[in-house]
Amino acid sequence: MTTWPVARDLLPVDAEAATLVGRAWLPAPSNGPADAAGPAVVALRGDDVLDVSVAFPTMRALTETTDPAAAIAALVSSPDGRAVRVGSLDELVANTAPETRDPASPWLLSPIDLHVVKAAGVTFPVSMLERVIEERARGDQDAAATIRRDILSAIGGSLDELKPGSEEAAALKALLLERGWWSQYLEVGIGPDAEVFTKAPVLATVGPNVDVGVHPASQWNNPEPEVVLVVSSEGRIVGASLGNDVNLRDVEGRSALLLGKAKDNNASASVGPFIRLLDDGYSLDDLRASVVSLTIDGADGYRLEGTSELARISRDPVDLVAQVVGEHHRYPDGFVLYLGTMFAPVDDRDVPGRGFTHHDHDLVRIAEPRLGALVNRVRSTADAEPWTFGIDALYRSLAARGLLG
Repeated sequence: MTTWPVARDLLPVDAEAATLVGRAWLPAPSNGPADAAGPAVVALRGDDVLDVSVAFPTMRALTETTDPAAAIAALVSSPDGRAVRVGSLDELVANTAPETRDPASPWLLSPIDLHVVKAAGVTFPVSMLERVIEERARGDQDAAATIRRDILSAIGGSLDELKPGSEEAAALKALLLERGWWSQYLEVGIGPDAEVFTKAPVLATVGPNVDVGVHPASQWNNPEPEVVLVVSSEGRIVGASLGNDVNLRDVEGRSALLLGKAKDNNASASVGPFIRLLDDGYSLDDLRASVVSLTIDGADGYRLEGTSELARISRDPVDLVAQVVGEHHRYPDGFVLYLGTMFAPVDDRDVPGRGFTHHDHDLVRIAEPRLGALVNRVRSTADAEPWTFGIDALYRSLAARGLLG
């Protein structure tokens, strides 16, 4: 049996000061129609989980308000009874794991619903270029030093200062082309246009304390721990969460045209545990200062740890959002955006020279002090809970609960 984290392990260090919202599955009332079971938007107040779906039937409805944090603060402090307690956070977290879940009691879900799920790739070019250097040097430290010196000379500064689309990036591109080192990943890493793709269908993401799926055909895969932005239809960043952009490295490595097969599979995108809404205590600058940690614990005793500073991202989060939404593309229900990762585990786990890949039952913990912790267990996509609750089911549920008026 997997040892899942308890409620306090999922929360930010300053949870009492944070505006945290999410979604929970609420069973149908005993005297109600079966369609009345379904997801509810919830807010945290201390240890209480409050159903706020009378005011905000979907998370999309909340994130489209002018000031979501202020709206939640007013609602949970109002005496009008529209915010209804559904249980303690301890109770909901304890009932979330699928193998021990009581379907007659509430449990946590992914905190997003109608938002389009987008992801940015290759947003940490420094680590990417270091891998190119290591590959070209073939383990020869002297050769690596020469290659690194040539690249630094070409760009006229440190790799840490390289900005995509700049004159220095163009000079680096020319050098790499001259030496036959160019690739499509370097193009989006240092070129003017970011790589942004659709990660998963609407409503397909999974939340905390459940399985994430890895396609059984993959022999080389890894987690991608990331900060996830929550963006309104107007392009306003209204909050942030954590995500695992599960990646099949062997599939994508065969061809970039297989990105969909590598990225979009059952339970292959997790988000959570909650959305932290921007407010007076948590700003965009606080988000930019995020330090994300990754821990993988295998049933075989294997352990991998690492950290990633969002400050080292090559494209500012606001700039990435601007590449996604604008006159060129609208998202009437808003979207979430995985910001990319600098993690690419290369330590050998099994066979020397084969690098890292997941095993069944790996427990992956992605954490950030002010966003909490997102914990998932790795399973085959065929063994993870199937995705069955879609947009039609959501609106049938909302209608049965009288929330569409």
